[in-house]
Amino acid sequence: MLYAFGSNGSGQLGLGHTEDVSIPSLTTLPAGEESQAPLRIVAGGNHTLVLFPSGAIYAAGENDNGRCGPVNDAESSQSTFRRVSFTDRNGMPIDSFKLCSATWAASTFVTADNQVFSCGSGQKGELGLGPEVKDARVPQVIANFPPPETEIVDLSACMGHTIALLSDGTVYGWGASRKGQLGVVEPALWGPSRISGIDFSVIRAACGREFSFFKGSQGQHVVLGSDKWNIISNAPASSSEWKDVGAGWGNIVQLSSDGGLSSWGRNDHGQLAPRALPKIEQIAIGSEHTLALTTMGKLLAWGWGEHGNCGPNGDGENKSWNEIRVDDNSSLSISSIGAGCASSFLWAVEEGHASQRPPT
Repeated sequence: MLYAFGSNGSGQLGLGHTEDVSIPSLTTLPAGEESQAPLRIVAGGNHTLVLFPSGAIYAAGENDNGRCGPVNDAESSQSTFRRVSFTDRNGMPIDSFKLCSATWAASTFVTADNQVFSCGSGQKGELGLGPEVKDARVPQVIANFPPPETEIVDLSACMGHTIALLSDGTVYGWGASRKGQLGVVEPALWGPSRISGIDFSVIRAACGREFSFFKGSQGQHVVLGSDKWNIISNAPASSSEWKDVGAGWGNIVQLSSDGGLSSWGRNDHGQLAPRALPKIEQIAIGSEHTLALTTMGKLLAWGWGEHGNCGPNGDGENKSWNEIRVDDNSSLSISSIGAGCASSFLWAVEEGHASQRPPT
């Protein structure tokens, strides 16, 4: 069961209304449609995409420009989760995917056969559809990408740029690059461009507002882009003992294999990991907050929580964490988490029922 809390002015929590909530609330995900935990939950400024192992993506939130799929002219937003489905240029139905990502007002979908579609809007190449293409009210294919003999194995995005990791260890990006977050200092990259200058095979990427973080198989890493908040200069030494990594607008959080966290960057609202945390199993990094699931199954949140995204009393100003419960229902356990722009999500199951967790 998918629960959500936090910012909801455009219905992006998928609760059937547009009021912010600070207590995890059951979403409108169609009952019985998905029995396994989401593979990924990604969010733009005012929309959310949830990808399941079945290949289905459900979307909620602002959709005046098609960022949640083909526009319904009768409504500018959708406060209930609806499955993403459309047809390609040949009229073939497209409704199953392996990856997705979201910028502020756009979405990217990758099918199992490596077709890449984007929709929504972006003024600096966020769609990746070519020079000066700023709007796509229905999903459009990004032509001639990925290159022959390669596959897309991961996607990452933030407000204005997207990064695709390929099966050969190379990385491509499109969108805003004014601070060099895509390897070159350009106002916009209008289509996928290979990112050079990384001397290792990349297996993971995380995007912040004006930076990109790349991780290699041996633990090596590099940050490209702006050094605001000392995101580059305060980066720790490389470590092979890592399990997961994520980025907010101005910070990076890394989960080590022993359950510890390291974080650096912006901390004016308690975005960085508090001291004396218990052992952590999973992390999800939002715009200015973090969710962490402990090895004991407890959900913790910290950071800027003004919209309720860190739970009740989780304003983030005390630079500590808030423990969040699911409806005080002791029979539910949390198996997966996600975080967006002041929004938070969790997948809960009845204790004793297995549910797939997203890969790291």
